[in-house]
Amino acid sequence: MTEERIVTAAVLVIGDEILSGRTKDQNIGFIAEHLTSIGIRLKEVRVVADDEGEIVDAVNALRARYTYVFTTGGIGPTHDDITADSIGKAFGASVGVDARAEKVLRDHYAARGVEMTLARLRMARLPTGADLVDNPVSAAPGFRIGNVVVMAGIPSIMQAMLIGVTPSLKTGSRLLSITIPVDRPESEIAEVFSAHQRRYLDVAMGSYPLMRNGRYAVDLVLRSDDASRLDEAAETLKVALNL
Repeated sequence: MTEERIVTAAVLVIGDEILSGRTKDQNIGFIAEHLTSIGIRLKEVRVVADDEGEIVDAVNALRARYTYVFTTGGIGPTHDDITADSIGKAFGASVGVDARAEKVLRDHYAARGVEMTLARLRMARLPTGADLVDNPVSAAPGFRIGNVVVMAGIPSIMQAMLIGVTPSLKTGSRLLSITIPVDRPESEIAEVFSAHQRRYLDVAMGSYPLMRNGRYAVDLVLRSDDASRLDEAAETLKVALNL
């Protein structure tokens, strides 16, 4: 249900492996597309190292600025998975083994005939007051505290967590878009396009140059939450560009 017109979000990607280039992020695009489709506007993405101070600072800055913060990475079983502790510190909450998360993990490993080790139990550590985010892929849950949703970094798990938490998120007006392909260089249409933006200040407009069929071209993208206004801006732009 739509509770307010504009709902915003930020994504915080956590992990040295992203910053070093060893792992190529596959989550930002999925999150952005999913949030746009449900009426949440992604306004900022940050990437930070596995450093408690950096994570705490980023979480506190982002959660104060946006409706939601979605984090990925750092909730596994190894010593460098410090997201839970860092989020706890950001909220001033103690972190320990959560009985609900422990049961989920014990049941999962027992069903597979796998030992419940201390490393695996580490994945049940959550800040006090957090709610579980279900993980139907590998059981180890994410969590939600305040307006921060903490998810795994592995794409298939992150996607399942995000989809699972979606029904509990408040959403706003969906941002619609129209793409107009133009087979001319960006420089040839820049003045007309800028004038059109000034005419429709309530419709966001962006130009994205590319090579199409070996020639310079540009895709013009118009965005608005008002369908009729968006259609009008797109049709009048086509006329202005003689398309």
